[in-house]
Amino acid sequence: MAVKAWTLCDVANDVYLPDFSISGADLGLEDRGISISKRVLRGGMSDGVEVLRVANGACAFTVLPTRGMNIWKAWIGDWDIGWRSPVQGPIHPQFVPTGEPSGLGWLDGFDELLARCGLESNGAPEYDEMGRLRYGLHGRISNKPAHHVEVRVDPDAGEIAVTGVVDEARFLFTHLRLTTTISTRFGERSFQIRDEVENLSARNGEMQLLYHINLGAPLLEPGAQVIVPASAVVPKDNRAAEGVDTWNVYGEPEAGFAEQVYFFEALADAQQNTGALLKNASGTRGVSIHYNKQQLPHFIVWKNTGALEDGYVTGLEPSTNFPNARTFEAKHGRVVKLPPGGKATFDLRLEFHNDAASVAQAEEALRKLQGGEGPKIHHSPQQGWSPA
Repeated sequence: MAVKAWTLCDVANDVYLPDFSISGADLGLEDRGISISKRVLRGGMSDGVEVLRVANGACAFTVLPTRGMNIWKAWIGDWDIGWRSPVQGPIHPQFVPTGEPSGLGWLDGFDELLARCGLESNGAPEYDEMGRLRYGLHGRISNKPAHHVEVRVDPDAGEIAVTGVVDEARFLFTHLRLTTTISTRFGERSFQIRDEVENLSARNGEMQLLYHINLGAPLLEPGAQVIVPASAVVPKDNRAAEGVDTWNVYGEPEAGFAEQVYFFEALADAQQNTGALLKNASGTRGVSIHYNKQQLPHFIVWKNTGALEDGYVTGLEPSTNFPNARTFEAKHGRVVKLPPGGKATFDLRLEFHNDAASVAQAEEALRKLQGGEGPKIHHSPQQGWSPA
């Protein structure tokens, strides 16, 4: 059966489909719960946001072309995978003041399961010598719309793929292009992402990329655990140091909880493949992430177990660097260099586990990477890891 493809958006050729819907029957497949649909939201701060929903028969997820091809939510049956942000999104980028003086405007649009941070910078806000904002929190790519989006279905391979192209450019400064392909196979409880970042400038360029993967209730709960195979755990600051001995366990929602962030030296196999797992207290549900340490050498856990109303959430974050100010990271060699026309590729997979056997299997694979000894726990921030 031939591969079928549809172009949903191609700005260069004046192509745009506001609505799109394809079912398994339309593809000549038996009824297996396979479908792809697109719609444009109307009203409030979601007005104009494109939502592309992909269902493979076992799980479903939504892609946001308007928001840098981020992943909004995922589902297995009635399990809503993501988190409950006080931001009622998805938020159109026009309502996200990324350049406001506080440097924190990015948070006005933050409610996704997976948000990319980058590309010019991906960490904390940074200011120039005059006190003017130089780099806002987590960069700009999540608030840039895709200018090319296409969908492909390969019935013989049993695969659905969505490709989007997003540019981050500023005259006289930078010209980076993100080309992402988000794919999934029929009947699998997972999806994978391949991101390629290209320097379109004739000048040398630099980039950073962090995958902010955010998980809340019902998966996150008191007694939930995160498993990260690592040789070292380092608190970002003194606040994180207060809880470093229980970095891998989560507590009750707590009003006014101040975030804690931990940096890791991850362990990997001979091919540099590694990952992490968040499981609920009973070990009957979990989400694992899989990535390559050579592409994404740094890993971060963000614990933000505030009240449910304020966003009870944790972040599992593979990255090219630690999310400190960009100048600090550049000083320590944690930026990706791209010559003119140069490219960097990043692969990431999210897998959803909805029974105890699947969770146990994922955990065992990570325990094997860890080996017999646990990581070295540092009880204070370490020089070179963070400004603290």
